[in-house]
Amino acid sequence: MRATWTVLTLALVLPLLTVQTETSCEMGYSRVDQNCVDVNECAEAPEICGENATCFNTDGSYYCQCQEGFRSKTVNFTNEDSVKCTDINECWENDICGPNATCQNIISNYTCSCQNGFASSTGVEIFHGRDNVTCRDICKIDDTICGNGSCLHEASGHYCACSAGFTNYGNKKGRCTELHCGFFKDMNNLTEKFDMVQNDTKKLSESCLKLSGSEDAKELNGDDLLTLLLSVIDQLLSAGSVKGNRKISTFLDVVEQVLRFIGPLIKTPVTKRSTNHTELELLVHTGSVIPQELKTLSSKHGKVDIKMKEAAGNLSSYPGFTTVSLLSYSNLEESAKGFYSGMKKNESQSFKINSKVVTVIVSNTDTKHLNESVNITLYHLESNQTLHTCVFWDSSKDGGGWSDRGCSLAESNPNYTVCSCNHLSSFAVLLALYEIESTFELLLISWIGLSLSLICLFFCILTFSMIQSIKSPRTTIHLHLCISLFIATLIFLAGISQTQNKVGCAVVAGMLHFFYLAAFCWMCLEGVQLFRMVVLVFNTNFKTSYMMAGGYGVPAAIVAVTALINRDGYGTKKYCWLNLDLIWSVYGPVCVIITVNIFFFLITVWKLAQKFSSLNPDLDSLHKIKAFTITAVAQLCVLGITWISGCFQLNKNTIAMSYLFTLFGSLQGVMLFVMHCLFSKQVREEYENILSQLRAPRKREYSEFNYSSKANASRSTQDTGESHI
Repeated sequence: MRATWTVLTLALVLPLLTVQTETSCEMGYSRVDQNCVDVNECAEAPEICGENATCFNTDGSYYCQCQEGFRSKTVNFTNEDSVKCTDINECWENDICGPNATCQNIISNYTCSCQNGFASSTGVEIFHGRDNVTCRDICKIDDTICGNGSCLHEASGHYCACSAGFTNYGNKKGRCTELHCGFFKDMNNLTEKFDMVQNDTKKLSESCLKLSGSEDAKELNGDDLLTLLLSVIDQLLSAGSVKGNRKISTFLDVVEQVLRFIGPLIKTPVTKRSTNHTELELLVHTGSVIPQELKTLSSKHGKVDIKMKEAAGNLSSYPGFTTVSLLSYSNLEESAKGFYSGMKKNESQSFKINSKVVTVIVSNTDTKHLNESVNITLYHLESNQTLHTCVFWDSSKDGGGWSDRGCSLAESNPNYTVCSCNHLSSFAVLLALYEIESTFELLLISWIGLSLSLICLFFCILTFSMIQSIKSPRTTIHLHLCISLFIATLIFLAGISQTQNKVGCAVVAGMLHFFYLAAFCWMCLEGVQLFRMVVLVFNTNFKTSYMMAGGYGVPAAIVAVTALINRDGYGTKKYCWLNLDLIWSVYGPVCVIITVNIFFFLITVWKLAQKFSSLNPDLDSLHKIKAFTITAVAQLCVLGITWISGCFQLNKNTIAMSYLFTLFGSLQGVMLFVMHCLFSKQVREEYENILSQLRAPRKREYSEFNYSSKANASRSTQDTGESHI
């Protein structure tokens, strides 16, 4: 019984003992597969140590330590200790950053930076005490930091006190650069005769002296000075005082110097201004680092693409700012034309400015040879396919003139030209024009043809003035057309090459201008007369006074206006004719007259066709008008082709056009005689009567009677025909 009870007891107790043994692992451990394993409190509860502390696990436990830059009252602690980690202020430690440095505490760390007026030995701005960096006096590190000035210290750091004649444009830490104000004396010489700009130039000069002295540049307003400069330029250009190459050189040099002086005083990064005679865009960049980007400045007349490092210059002379200006002038090209001493050209070549003059100014004072070329785009005044040449104004030779040195053509089309230049100045593009070379063949054709034309025109004048039977408003027009061409041809033969006397040569050119225009005006009157005869049948005749006003008054007015605008345009170095600047005062009216006559002739032909198709046409009168129209159209073609072929003389390699122009031009009188006299049946009959009288003097009385009868009959028929229409 006892044994049984013992066995029963063990059976009940042993399971309890086994359970108790399995759950008895120590604190900080947990049972895994009947083994006690350490519990990682840092992994199971990451925030167990609190803020700014790091948890470290141990066998059966853990401990906490403050992170770097923090501390607590005990080094090691647990969550139960209620310990907090607080930031360590390293800056409280003695001279952690070293002398002449400032310590800045931040959470868990600190930074060091050199005080104003000092720079780190390694060039870094932020460092730590352990980096072995020292702060040194800026003025001692680089004794050229102020350029031509003294480096001094104040509470805000170092500053530059510029010597007399130097300035840092109000930037106290900027390098002092040389500033000469003597260029204002040149402007005073340029404007001494113009009281209207004396006060403005005086203000600009005083501001320059103020800036280069000891005064504070902050008192100078760059925007006001820029307005003042543009006003002076406007007044000079509008008054026409910038004439002659020496004055142009002085003007451009002064503008460049003043803009370079004003540029750093402008506060806005981009400034655009436009006046009556100028257009300006100005860029300003400030900072100790030289800019590198590519910038584009533009105006209506051109644009420039430039890298800012070229505008800034060398680092050793960099003043702490960079300025770029693009200035275009509205009418300076008129004053600057003719000065081509720096251009290489052959004898038959001449130049014409085909763009506005633009000036590119940068803060870099040494722009005679840039490391990288600058692209300047110039828009043409006249669309033209002819080759253009990129030029700049070179004031160093012979008082100044256009030169293509250092500039090349990058791109060109009828509307604009892109120039690539390795220096900066004032730029324009030139249009190359070519005069006709006088070959022996051309001279021979001219003299023979013009001599024949004189003879034929003389016979035309006799015919239309002496033979009464053919006189009418239309023959009056023919008479004055022939007179105009006769006088023009005579003057051409006698005086075209008489260039020794400039005044006489100008008079010859003016007379040729007048009489050639008069010939075309009389031709226009013929077209109008035909139009009135066919279309305006109620009034077929012009008053003589009206015809004289149209035939001679209009060309006189054109010549007078042209001479007032440019009297120097009459006469060239080779011939007593209009120079290329005035040639369109001939071609303009000629083109208008040809266009008007074509319009009138088309209407006339249309009306004639209608009349011929009517049931009861007056065939005699219509045939007469038809003949008039055919000869008028032929005359228009002859004279028109002559002058249209002359338009092609402005280009090179036009020898065929040269021969055509010479041939048609010299034989105008011959062709008019053939059309108006030999092709006219009525005139031929009168010639036959005159010849018959010369051959048979014994029958003179009868001939005179016959001539008179035919003349009266012809006159009556002509009047009747015109009145029928």
